[in-house]
Amino acid sequence: MQSDRLHRLIDLLRDGELHRAADLARALGVSDRTIWRDMDRLRASGLPVEGARGVGYMLTAPITLPPVALTQAEMEALRLGIALVASAADGALSYAARTLGQKLAAVSPGAGAAPPVDSFVFASPEAQRAAPHLPALRAAIQASEVLSLTYRDLAGRTTTQRIRPLQLEYWGRLWTLLAWCERRRAFHSFRIDLVESVSRTEDHFHAEPGKTLADHRARA
Repeated sequence: MQSDRLHRLIDLLRDGELHRAADLARALGVSDRTIWRDMDRLRASGLPVEGARGVGYMLTAPITLPPVALTQAEMEALRLGIALVASAADGALSYAARTLGQKLAAVSPGAGAAPPVDSFVFASPEAQRAAPHLPALRAAIQASEVLSLTYRDLAGRTTTQRIRPLQLEYWGRLWTLLAWCERRRAFHSFRIDLVESVSRTEDHFHAEPGKTLADHRARA
């Protein structure tokens, strides 16, 4: 099975030494041509393989993830997750999801015959309106930065308020932002498709009792 052979090939290359294709082929019971194709697949998956036909191959950096055997259902779940992020998240995560999908396809059983990542489509007007704001919100969450949010609620009222962004949540059609709202002095969930603008304040917040994500989860 191709996936088992690729895992065995990685194990042989883990020592960091130079291996001739003929020696690898003999160890795995396949032809030199099969080893050449396998090396192309490993490179396409992102593994740091160097070398060439007639010279040999080696790994230039250690592999820290062990081989993982996935069931068909687990593979479909992984593809589904990749497709969701690729179609609904911000630009950086969308690009990462697409390249991850390509790497997964390169080392999957029956590579080339697996359904492409875009066989799953997640699109809604709400998700598309939310997408431009996601990079700034994600960056603010990671940096614990207070934001100034201009928001139009379902009644059409527009307000600008300072918030502490805590968590992005995706509900299959809608993106929401869980935050501590300084005006309300309470946790509040904002629909991101109703956000009109996001502005940085360059003010940072620290964990305070009663205002953290853990506090919200405990209350929920």
